[in-house]
Amino acid sequence: MGIVYQKNKKTGITYVYNNQAYWDKEKQQSRAKRTLIGKLDPSTGEIVPTRSYRKDSILKKPGPVPITKIRRDFYGACYLLDQVGKITEVEADLKACFPDRYRMILSIAYYLILEENNSLSRFPHWQRLHAHPYGEDIPSQRSSELFQSISEEERMMFFKKQGRRRIEKEYWAFDITSISSYSETLRQVKKGKNKEYDRLPQINLALLFGEQSGLPFYYRKLPGNITDVKTVKQLMAEFNVMGYKKVSVLLDRGFYSRENINLLFKNHQKFIIGVKLNLNYVKETLEEERENLQLWSNLQPQFGVYGLCRTIQW
Repeated sequence: MGIVYQKNKKTGITYVYNNQAYWDKEKQQSRAKRTLIGKLDPSTGEIVPTRSYRKDSILKKPGPVPITKIRRDFYGACYLLDQVGKITEVEADLKACFPDRYRMILSIAYYLILEENNSLSRFPHWQRLHAHPYGEDIPSQRSSELFQSISEEERMMFFKKQGRRRIEKEYWAFDITSISSYSETLRQVKKGKNKEYDRLPQINLALLFGEQSGLPFYYRKLPGNITDVKTVKQLMAEFNVMGYKKVSVLLDRGFYSRENINLLFKNHQKFIIGVKLNLNYVKETLEEERENLQLWSNLQPQFGVYGLCRTIQW
């Protein structure tokens, strides 16, 4: 391949051609194929490309680019969680509360959701196959440091932001579960009433979450010997700290006590709470309404039960 210059005697213009030599099998001789590159500028001696030819592409054709990195990623599940985070605005609130760590928090959350039966020690393997927000490996030590770096103030700030988005849109359910433990060093592991009828000591976890969204707005680790009925006072105090004024709370009958009812009324708290059937005023009310409960007009088809409302003097 070479460059050929040919001057037109009539116009005085010098044309530049790309000359490609090849062997003609039929005529058994060497021949050449010329392709017009452009015109020669007489003042500068440079080639002016024509017909969209470019000097660089003619003089040097790019060769194949070698593959230096091969990677296979799973996008589906992580993309779904990305959208959940945007719709619920969890991602926005995490970014506001943890601006330098929120991507790492999201990646660990994705892993714990998608690999619920695996420990964080397998995160390096998982992250090589999934497109996650942080985009890099998070060693076990790094994840431990991340958890330790999250302060109580930052946690409460996040829950406060999430809670205020839904405080008037749904009821919030409050419940406590127990987690059995063999630990002899954790101070909150105590003997208590185990809801799984396990004889091991336990630690209690209190959780407040949206009835419709299922999103948590508050949690607390509690000693295993703390009963449900004793936690309502602390919950009311936390509501005041977080500025929750219009929360509607659902509580099961494990939280029922006269003291708790009085406390809820005192805090002007909207609530629904289960009661025990062996209470005298409950027995009397049920007896008075027994016939009415059997009326078809009092059937609640969405729940498959009969029910009615009755105002009583507290």
